[in-house]
Amino acid sequence: MASSPPAPSLDLDARPSRFGIVDLGSNTARLVVYECRPPHWYRLVDSIREPVRLAEGMQDDGSLQPEALERARAALWLFADYARAAELDDVHTFATSAVREATNRDLLLDQLPKMGLSSFEVLSGEQEAALGVCAVANAFDLEDAWVMDLGGGSAQISLMRGGQFVRGTAFPLGAVRLFDRFLAESQEADGKASRESLERLDAFLESELAQTLDAVAEDDLPILAMGGTVRNLARIAQKEEDYPLPQLHSYPLSYESLDRIARKLSGSNQAERERTGGLSLDRADIIVPGARVFRHVLERSGRSELLISGVGVREGAFFRRFLPEPHRIEDVRKFAVGNLFSHYPQPRLHTEHVRRLAERLFEGLTPLHNLDDSWRELLTAAATLHDIGMTIGYYRHHRHGAFLVSSSALHGFDHREHALITLLVHYHRKGEPSGRHLSPLLRSGDLRALGVLSVCLRMAEHLERSRSARIDEVGVSIQSDVVRLHLFAAHRPTVEMVETLKDAPLFESTFERRLEIVYKDIR
Repeated sequence: MASSPPAPSLDLDARPSRFGIVDLGSNTARLVVYECRPPHWYRLVDSIREPVRLAEGMQDDGSLQPEALERARAALWLFADYARAAELDDVHTFATSAVREATNRDLLLDQLPKMGLSSFEVLSGEQEAALGVCAVANAFDLEDAWVMDLGGGSAQISLMRGGQFVRGTAFPLGAVRLFDRFLAESQEADGKASRESLERLDAFLESELAQTLDAVAEDDLPILAMGGTVRNLARIAQKEEDYPLPQLHSYPLSYESLDRIARKLSGSNQAERERTGGLSLDRADIIVPGARVFRHVLERSGRSELLISGVGVREGAFFRRFLPEPHRIEDVRKFAVGNLFSHYPQPRLHTEHVRRLAERLFEGLTPLHNLDDSWRELLTAAATLHDIGMTIGYYRHHRHGAFLVSSSALHGFDHREHALITLLVHYHRKGEPSGRHLSPLLRSGDLRALGVLSVCLRMAEHLERSRSARIDEVGVSIQSDVVRLHLFAAHRPTVEMVETLKDAPLFESTFERRLEIVYKDIR
């Protein structure tokens, strides 16, 4: 697999573009702000969330309640004030199910120009689904998948092929809407859902989703799930199992976990749900129907898990502005590594040289480790990110870097791969490579591979110890009892040779060969 240098780093002398996206949903309204230099890098720099419950109490004639309208106006005025004060370059506002279906939506929309929110659209169900597909296409290393987005007022189930939206269907299955219809007036005094109301809800889900889920069941494509409801369910599951990686994106939420959580929440009263670890307080009521929707989807489609998406319609709207047509990142994994590097810029010459040397060592040692190119890709990622902890400080920068990697989304990588990159960054300077607290995410054989890659990265770092790129090339010769590294340089690289030999014991225990270093003068 061909490697590439990191994405362009932050230019601290020039102000990047700053985009605002306002999502007026049926349950929550949110402003997200991105700094970016299209199409090279981006980062989320702010987010304001307001629980507006716009769909709450929606009348039979389709009109929004005055209280809900007032909550939405207040949130939009708040967002508009932020946009003016922060001098955002562009703010795009969109609304989804509740506004889409409201017969009195002009009471809200007519005020937007006064707020300064002139770029505004009410998304159709198909447009909303297409933005969700755009988001996951740029955040997963997948070409084909089913994409499900559950909001407050509606749910969309879409088919993605070749990273593009093929078709999607919207359903009246939003968490707020289902709560109002089936649970709000039939709860017991303590807020616990009655058995009869839950049975009616389940029967409604079957009637609404049967045809679409039959189509989903015909293939084995993964289901990517997005929205605040499923992210809360994933957080609950991670809390219960003491999950070691602080990431939701790409987390596999199993049917077993989802079934257990759905049963527990359905049998709990309001106070008990509010004490559930990982659950936002303002979702303690609507989480019950939301959990049953996703459980039903897995049961009816015969799937064993959902993959949680940390991106959604907001990110889809952002990517439409950040990326030129066809709004698709060519290599999601490579971009993710370069994008994270751009957040914590380090000297490019040093980073690229360490990466190149690490790849040469990996190639030269292949007869001893027999690892394929998938491992080389992880090594390349870790080499690119190995020094980002230096932005915090030199001492313990390997630990700082591992924290930054584990705390950041690495789109396109699964959690096992994310854990391995984190561990490689942690061990790029010293220490006996081990799985540490991330061991539950690793497979059989991963610790051996981790040791091999750690040796390659650590020795590459030592071979660039003076940060001067003075070793032009490194060659590897393997004999029955010894491995020789041939260092090609114009001047004897004494510090690099001394520092590299300090790791001879780790090298020799990993490859069961003695290590020798030979200097080759290229003058």
